[in-house]
Amino acid sequence: MNDQRLDKLYTQIAAQGLDGIALVPGPNMFYISGISSHVSERPIILFIPAAAEPAIIIPTLEAMKARAAGIPDKRIFDWNDQEGYSGAFQQAAAELQLNSWTLGVEALCMRVFENELLRKYAPKLNTVHAENVLYALRSVKESVEITALEKAIAVAESAMNALLPRIKIGASEKQIAAMLTQELLAEGGESIAFGPIVSAGPNSASPHATPTDRPLQEGDLLVIDWGVYVDGYPSDITRTFAVGEVDGELTHIYETVKQANAQGKMAAKPGATGQDVDRAARKVIEDAGYGEQFIHRTGHGLGLEGHEVPNMVEGNEEPLLPGNVFTIEPGIYLPGRGGVRIEDNVLVTTDGCRSLTTFPRDLILVGVG
Repeated sequence: MNDQRLDKLYTQIAAQGLDGIALVPGPNMFYISGISSHVSERPIILFIPAAAEPAIIIPTLEAMKARAAGIPDKRIFDWNDQEGYSGAFQQAAAELQLNSWTLGVEALCMRVFENELLRKYAPKLNTVHAENVLYALRSVKESVEITALEKAIAVAESAMNALLPRIKIGASEKQIAAMLTQELLAEGGESIAFGPIVSAGPNSASPHATPTDRPLQEGDLLVIDWGVYVDGYPSDITRTFAVGEVDGELTHIYETVKQANAQGKMAAKPGATGQDVDRAARKVIEDAGYGEQFIHRTGHGLGLEGHEVPNMVEGNEEPLLPGNVFTIEPGIYLPGRGGVRIEDNVLVTTDGCRSLTTFPRDLILVGVG
């Protein structure tokens, strides 16, 4: 267990009037306990009671992870494949007295499977959403987390520098995505953060396009959105390139998005809100006459997950705090012609923000020469 994080969670549980929180395999369980496991047909639930030691329901074959996390044997309710998990759930429900609990759960992660098992053995259990409690802890990054993010960004940027000379007119989006994946791993990435978005020409007008067999052509805009995991943390960067010379309007929207990106970063500081950052970036694009072509939020939080809080979006009035890390990624998308997105990863400091990404933001020509 990470004692410092666990103590903060205990404070939040008490402040929310909960009897405890239940975590399932994923980022929150790993963040608190260091237990890394994947979601499968074998249920695992970590309980953090308000006033007692953590407890866990876990398969016997993974029980050593719970012991390594410091959970006492008497609080490990393990089960094997022969006997099944019913006895472990029944024992945990009785010993923890779950029937009398108001339990905070990860509503976005806990499956119907785990929820039904809890209610079967604790029919009077009351569950409430606990994402706000968990994300409040994770949204302010510790120095070790910032270092990991910086490493992931450095690997991603090095991989892009290695890729650019390999991009040629006639290469397909799929081929470029495959080369980029190769470079990300060669530069030291643990795994790719997501399948790279590589979209050119008309396809680049779709923010979440999937790479196709379409070959690069002279005059295309080429959008590449990529990232990699290092030390368990991801990078998430987007740059837009010109395949040879592009027409005047495409150059104009590029410069507009570049300015919007800069204004979004200027607005990011302690006390400002995600709404403020979104409005600052969006105003540039709206003033240029392309407001209807900016079709997504300005950014999202970045941490153990590629998408987490805080979000840079209209309606988010939570003040930013030093240690928040998120993307700033305005875009303009012209259907049938092309799109532009410029995405940076930024850290809120005590007096503003610092861009963790350093890859150039000028329009770079690729595929020629």
